[in-house]
Amino acid sequence: MQDQATTPERGRQRDILNGAQVLSGQLGKTIQRLRKAYNLSLSELAEQSGVAKSIISQIERNETNPTLATIWRLSQALDVSIERVLATSDEEPFIEKTSRADTPILLSDDGKIRLAIVGWIKTVEWLQWYEVTADPGGVLDSDPHQRGSVESLTVTEGALEVEVAGTFQRARAGETLRYRCDRPHTVRCVGAEPAKAIMVVIMKAAVME
Repeated sequence: MQDQATTPERGRQRDILNGAQVLSGQLGKTIQRLRKAYNLSLSELAEQSGVAKSIISQIERNETNPTLATIWRLSQALDVSIERVLATSDEEPFIEKTSRADTPILLSDDGKIRLAIVGWIKTVEWLQWYEVTADPGGVLDSDPHQRGSVESLTVTEGALEVEVAGTFQRARAGETLRYRCDRPHTVRCVGAEPAKAIMVVIMKAAVME
């Protein structure tokens, strides 16, 4: 009876493992996209997952078929389900739903500005978008993105100020700021009220060339 009770779970694990072997080409791309979405280096992901840096590099280059245990460690470090890591575009439904609990959050250094990564992970190398929530006085300092990149910040609540190369501009609810983000730039929450916004980052925007 015990063997029969565990058969479905064993079958599920076997299916996942078989999927990992078949989908290793897609797996490497998925791991790399997730790692970049979290702004993690290979060394940082290795430290958080317990998987050797060299192994992660081989996985991303599709030079090895990782074990189920390795995939599980990476999925835990990247805060996604193992099924999502193994999913392919052919098998995914046209409508994909992500819960708030599964949405990665980035924090500013002062902890007062939060960026929820609501963009599609497959577009992270050329298009990123975030839901921004900011406490009064919060400051988000960002390093330059790649040359030609443009950031669009649409304020939905409160007021935010953007500084780029010594130039300042503020926006309130209903207003949008667009600016070059291929140089150091800062977003500040001004005023006494919290603020919310949608931030979209377009990498290598042709309009800026």
